[in-house]
Amino acid sequence: MSFNLAEGAKRAVEDLKELAALTADENGAQRVAWTPEWQKARDWFKAKAEEMGAMVTIDSAGNQWAKMEGETEEAVAIGSHLDCVPNGGGLDGALGVAAGLEVLRQYHKHGIKPRKTLYAVNWADEEGARFGYSCLGSSAASGSLNIHELMGRSDVNGVKFEEAVRTYGVEPANMLDAHAQMDARNLRSYLELHIEQGPVLENTDKDISCVYGAAGVERHSIEFTGQSSHAGSFPTGMRQDAFLAAAQSALAFKEIALKYNAVCTVGQVRVEPDVVTIVPGKCVISLDQRTIDPDDLKKMHEEARQVVEQASKDHGVTAKWGKICTVAPQLFDECLIELCKAVVEEQIGEPTAMYSGPLHDAVEMASQVPTVMMFVMSEGGLSHCKQEHTPDDKLEKGIQAFLWLVDKVVNIGGI
Repeated sequence: MSFNLAEGAKRAVEDLKELAALTADENGAQRVAWTPEWQKARDWFKAKAEEMGAMVTIDSAGNQWAKMEGETEEAVAIGSHLDCVPNGGGLDGALGVAAGLEVLRQYHKHGIKPRKTLYAVNWADEEGARFGYSCLGSSAASGSLNIHELMGRSDVNGVKFEEAVRTYGVEPANMLDAHAQMDARNLRSYLELHIEQGPVLENTDKDISCVYGAAGVERHSIEFTGQSSHAGSFPTGMRQDAFLAAAQSALAFKEIALKYNAVCTVGQVRVEPDVVTIVPGKCVISLDQRTIDPDDLKKMHEEARQVVEQASKDHGVTAKWGKICTVAPQLFDECLIELCKAVVEEQIGEPTAMYSGPLHDAVEMASQVPTVMMFVMSEGGLSHCKQEHTPDDKLEKGIQAFLWLVDKVVNIGGI
């Protein structure tokens, strides 16, 4: 490659700082989807892409596509998302978009027409922070979006989903048209750069890694029902304490996670009647289980049910399960994984690979076109908060490696 990748990586980092200055405050990034601050980021993306000679269009789901014509109609898409959680970090999603813009800049600056057509894409509403539906724009493009789950949903301020997206030119009934629109782009591969959002790379003293897939998810609510009673007069051994059954289950979930080298999380706990002098008669918890192995995911869920059954017996309560969602593990394309691992090895001396616990737009894309991701380390493993940080030199190393990967994919036939 004749491009100066080190120079390009520094420019991409400067773009990230420019975006942060535009859309963040003392509490962190404020680019929640379907808000004015998010639109500022989208306007920024459009202006940057057009500076590089790209044509920017918006599909029926609100995804922004910046196109640079290549020598062939075969296309490569590079991107991520600019939306974030409230008081979020400056890198989650934005890093991948900045890298996509830098790819366009490299070709534009050097006056070189890429062998394949390029798209830098900014997916709409990956986080689901406002209406609770993750990977909204990319799922519309993949065709998996269930729009009926969103119709009538309201945010914390009572604004309905339909009203919010129409403000930004998206008609809910037409969102799935984005699938045919993406098909027409003749994509042959999709590449995404992202921060790890966890501590694994930092703890193993590695700056970057190939990502070979994303974990599957079993997410449920569990409602324990016992009997409320007076905290002072009812003997401990005779109680039907719904919270204690939930707590016993939560501790056992941790052991399941350790057994399978996976993760189990109880992120929500609600007790009733929630009074300091009353034994809880009801307790509702959430359970989120994730791993890359589909058989292990199934076993983990089965064992969680056994745990809940035992805890219910031990405390004289009943338990009711409610399914929130199930997402199958997603492995990425083998050919792209090998290319990515080779690039990582060139950068850090070994072909490091890992899977992603969080979901990403790449998971939706992987169901449609060959896909791979690359991670850059996250300092302290922190993400989704204003403390999210990766040192500039490590960001630059990751961006350089990613640009090299893109160049390989653009110039190799058959992918």
